[in-house]
Amino acid sequence: MDFKWLEDFLMLAETRSFSRSADLRGVTQSAFSRRIRALEEWLGTDLLSRDSYPVSLTPEGVLFRETAEEAVRMIIARRTEFRDHSRARGGEISFLSLHSLTVTFLPDWLMRLKAVTGQMTSRVKPENFDRCIEALTEGGHDFFLTYAHPQVNIPLDPQGYPHLVVGHDSLVAVARPGWPPEWLTDGMPLLKYSRGSFLNEMARIALARPGAPKVYVAHTDESSMAESMKSMAIAGHGVVWLPRLLVASEIGTGRLEIVAPELPMEIRLYRNAARGRGITGRVWQAACELGQGYAGTE
Repeated sequence: MDFKWLEDFLMLAETRSFSRSADLRGVTQSAFSRRIRALEEWLGTDLLSRDSYPVSLTPEGVLFRETAEEAVRMIIARRTEFRDHSRARGGEISFLSLHSLTVTFLPDWLMRLKAVTGQMTSRVKPENFDRCIEALTEGGHDFFLTYAHPQVNIPLDPQGYPHLVVGHDSLVAVARPGWPPEWLTDGMPLLKYSRGSFLNEMARIALARPGAPKVYVAHTDESSMAESMKSMAIAGHGVVWLPRLLVASEIGTGRLEIVAPELPMEIRLYRNAARGRGITGRVWQAACELGQGYAGTE
């Protein structure tokens, strides 16, 4: 059983609305409904009566609500106790990050950060954009490292989740050199990210800009992992929009070439302001002192 199924159920028990609960939990309604159904299947009973609106709890649902409330309260309290104890000993800082940034930006930046803050223990969890947002707002992590662009909404309250701009990158369209001439007339085969992913939204913006090539979708990667898309482009499958820092070496050695204007992106560090321990303040200040960062709001 997944712990977040309990939190989903408690949210639904409070709102009595699948759509409202899904919005509050930061997932699609279909995904939320699947998670509730998975919980019911795991328990072996129906928790909800879906024949009326608003939905109501079955007798089993009423009993399980009490159990779920107590279980969630106890688990979160114990987790907080363990983490506070661990941080008191070692000053651990937890980061969420988009996958590609853990490869291209985070390693060197984190070394420079530690040079300013002094010794600390760090933990990073690479995830997709939506899961990073969800995990940050659930309160289990201190910071979130992400790309940003003015045309892409980042659904975080600027008061509760302020940000710094800690670097810059660009989204660049690349393909293997020597591609067939018919790509100029018939269109270039596009290696596409999954619908709803952050890089897919960025690529959509880049495709609408002047100078973007004519394309048709030839391949979709449901994982939306930039590293795997880079491998597909190197193999000659088509054109893909990738962070420039991720393909700088391949561009420099001629394994890939740029085929469209670049789309500038910020690299932002978001902070969970509710986690105001001393070590997080020192990290925040150090990020400012590195020279590239400035405080900002959405």
